[in-house]
Amino acid sequence: MYSLWEVTKTLWGGFETTLLLFALTLLFALPLGLILSFGSMSKFKPLSYLVKVFVWIVRGTPLMLQIMIVFYVPGLVFGNPIFSGRRFLAALITFVINYSCYFSEIYRGGIESIPRGQYEAGQMLGMTRSQIFFKVVLLQVIKRIVPPMSNEIITLVKDTSLVRVITVIEIIKVAEKFAAKGLIWPLFYTGVFYLVFCGLLTLLFGYFEKKMSYFRS
Repeated sequence: MYSLWEVTKTLWGGFETTLLLFALTLLFALPLGLILSFGSMSKFKPLSYLVKVFVWIVRGTPLMLQIMIVFYVPGLVFGNPIFSGRRFLAALITFVINYSCYFSEIYRGGIESIPRGQYEAGQMLGMTRSQIFFKVVLLQVIKRIVPPMSNEIITLVKDTSLVRVITVIEIIKVAEKFAAKGLIWPLFYTGVFYLVFCGLLTLLFGYFEKKMSYFRS
């Protein structure tokens, strides 16, 4: 019979994988999403259409299916399982691609919501396009995208559980090992880990929103 402390310690080992996947996904997906948003808004139509179609495909298909495609398809195509022994890497690549597409649409909506007059006013003052974006537009965009971005980031925490489909040992996969031994309650106990972490993120994003309240009109 396992004690609460023993189960907590074992589950925490799996939750460390969850946290690592979460942190690395944000690290790479946030800047990549911004690049994709610039691509979708590009005046060079072939690039704009290509990015929009790519984002549409990624957002329109299940994340679990994408994980399996990234992990299995290269091996089927090249006859060599590229990600054999690198399951976490396959999961990370999939999550970065998926979430960068969602983030790109949030960025795009935020940038396009800024009144055109602010760009024109910056040009009248002799500012360059980059100066207008970084000194006038960017902070206002951040203020507007914090709520939708926080929703996606909290969803990311829970989506990490999908990587068990390719046998990445995250917290729920660990709990399933207890269930295989006839001990069910650790599987439900994993919800406490998610609730606490998502609660901390909610407080953090609430703090950010208050700090940026000076942009209110």
